[in-house]
Amino acid sequence: MASSIGSETPPPPPPPPPEAVHPVRVQSEMMNNQLTAPTRIPHDIKMIAEREAPPTQGFGVAGMEGLGGSSSGVTDSLFGQSGPKVQAAAPKKVNISAGVAVGMLIQKTQPNYPPIAKAARVSGTVVLQATISKTGSIENLHVISGPAMLQQAALEAVKTWRYRPYLLNNEPVEVETTVNVIFTLGG
Repeated sequence: MASSIGSETPPPPPPPPPEAVHPVRVQSEMMNNQLTAPTRIPHDIKMIAEREAPPTQGFGVAGMEGLGGSSSGVTDSLFGQSGPKVQAAAPKKVNISAGVAVGMLIQKTQPNYPPIAKAARVSGTVVLQATISKTGSIENLHVISGPAMLQQAALEAVKTWRYRPYLLNNEPVEVETTVNVIFTLGG
């Protein structure tokens, strides 16, 4: 019998008691809706580990656990096996920044500096709003801002500019953008 007693393994030790978690209350120090620097920095920072990780599988629609834990059962039963085929229609017009539009510019005509503006030493930037058509030509061109003496010269020059058509899903679309025409004296 002595041989059977020696082969017994001792019971595993009991698990360690759970660590007591003491929530730390952090008080926001707001003064006149602005954060202020903390008055002291704690010497020890305690890391709190999560007790249990969230499940990695079986996500579904809330309350639909009876369908096998996935929402595919819902769509399969409602729409048949393959589900609906959704084709997003390309928008008729897209807004792009002036920087993107400059990258699409193929043909740029420099504006003629009006002699009266040169004589008056007027310089600046004329900002225009334009639509680039599906073919790359300029449409609906109008002035947003800029020196009045330079606006007509900027309009006449930009009307002749040509752009590469902007493609969305490999389909050309109209583009709404701004064009900056800079007039500088000298040089």
